[in-house]
Amino acid sequence: MRSTPWPDGLRFAFGTLTVLPVRVTRWDRAAARGGMLCAPLAGLVTGAAAAAAGLSLLFLGSGALLAAVATAAVPAALTRGLHLDGLADTADGLGSGKPAEDALRIMKQSDIGPFGVLTLVLVLLAQVAALARAYDGSWARGALAAVVSATVARLALTLAARAGVPAARPEGLGAAVAGVVPPGGALAAAAAVTASAAAGGALLGPSGALRAAAAVVLALAAAELLLRHCTRRFGGVTGDVFGGLAETAATTALVVSALG
Repeated sequence: MRSTPWPDGLRFAFGTLTVLPVRVTRWDRAAARGGMLCAPLAGLVTGAAAAAAGLSLLFLGSGALLAAVATAAVPAALTRGLHLDGLADTADGLGSGKPAEDALRIMKQSDIGPFGVLTLVLVLLAQVAALARAYDGSWARGALAAVVSATVARLALTLAARAGVPAARPEGLGAAVAGVVPPGGALAAAAAVTASAAAGGALLGPSGALRAAAAVVLALAAAELLLRHCTRRFGGVTGDVFGGLAETAATTALVVSALG
């Protein structure tokens, strides 16, 4: 297995998962492996930017709701809405009830169907409502929720790109990254993010540490359930499925962060 210098992995992660001006210099499987292992770092930067936007408005007196809207908008902007688009396409494919080949064709269409629209509306409402509740708790709790949710959203991609998960199509981003991450690397990334989230939550007290760790674990569990369902329905993963997994993990983490 060809090794990948970490700079190539970082460029792959930031160049494919954000709109930041990072030039991807390698597109081979080794670079994809490094990129997927570095995906949580792209999420960390995205989450920090989202938290900064929300806190800026909060400290200017906007109130929790407007701060929550800004916080939810930043990850969408930093991905050009690709993850939300993937979520909508995945919902349309799953909701169609058609065989895998027909469902994949529906997902490739440029329009969004009723299942996709409904899913987008409910997910965005849930994200904004959860963030507003977290900001009502404290500015630190809201900021932590933003960072944890964005990081675990990209961690879900790391786990979905592990060996043994096939691609549904022979082309596209899903095929480029499917199966590139060794299971041990995926588990190590999950453990590191969970521990880091708990450490950040500990600044808010023992309950904050528990809530942050639970947000990561439950978000990954929700993404794993969706991954397994999509793999059964479509025969593997696609770029759209990756987007759906990211938004599912982010929303679950935000809801857990708002509880208690």
